[in-house]
Amino acid sequence: MSPAIALAFLPLVVTLLVRYRHHFRLLLRTVLLRSFQDCLSGMRIEERAFSYVLTHALPGDPGHILTTLDHWSSHCEYLSHMGPIKGQILVRLVEEKAPVCVLELGTYCGYTTLLIAGALPPGGRLLTVERDPRTAAVAEKLIRLAGFDEHTVELIVGSSEEVIPRLRDQHQLSRTDLVLLTHRPRYYLRDLQLLEAHALLPAGATVLADHVLFPGAPRFLQYAKSCGHYRCRLHHTGLPDFPAIKDGIAQLTYSGPG
Repeated sequence: MSPAIALAFLPLVVTLLVRYRHHFRLLLRTVLLRSFQDCLSGMRIEERAFSYVLTHALPGDPGHILTTLDHWSSHCEYLSHMGPIKGQILVRLVEEKAPVCVLELGTYCGYTTLLIAGALPPGGRLLTVERDPRTAAVAEKLIRLAGFDEHTVELIVGSSEEVIPRLRDQHQLSRTDLVLLTHRPRYYLRDLQLLEAHALLPAGATVLADHVLFPGAPRFLQYAKSCGHYRCRLHHTGLPDFPAIKDGIAQLTYSGPG
């Protein structure tokens, strides 16, 4: 490429860098720096986060553990977790709905699991599903460190596509009053339809889905708005530590199959 052609593209490159500077920063922190730290430490980011929690958080205090994770994500390595602003929305809805049983698809490091478990009504139960065994092992330790036993929080290792059909028989889940989708947005629609097909959603159940605007779940939102079975509301937020990158939590209320 000649210097003249390169100079002709320079204004466009500068414009893109300025317009998407927050996205480039996010890319740097979540891909490049994270990969470097993975190679350097021989540990995954959630394992490094748990090591930090062990030395800085108070065992048996879920709130302090959550605050410690937030601090680590902001000042050490970006964790790609829900964060405190979205977390407030989640806790408020769990407390408002007072669900007897909650299903979480996508445990990850256990951050949202602690939020839900801490807001459950007395006798409430949370089943959380994580596909990756190594990630699930970290989440399990974090959940128990926070003081939640297996009667309150049951962690299931496996893909949501395989776990959902056997929830009734193997995990005694006949219905779930609230579902949180935080795994991969491209699987949200598939898993929502699986929950419907296996009659796990009673009328009035609430389905919450994170990251529906970034990276986005357009097919999921289109289905929820057009199928006639849900009332939809979108809670607009930004990403933790990147408020300029707009995201949102979808809140669906199931009206029943009819």
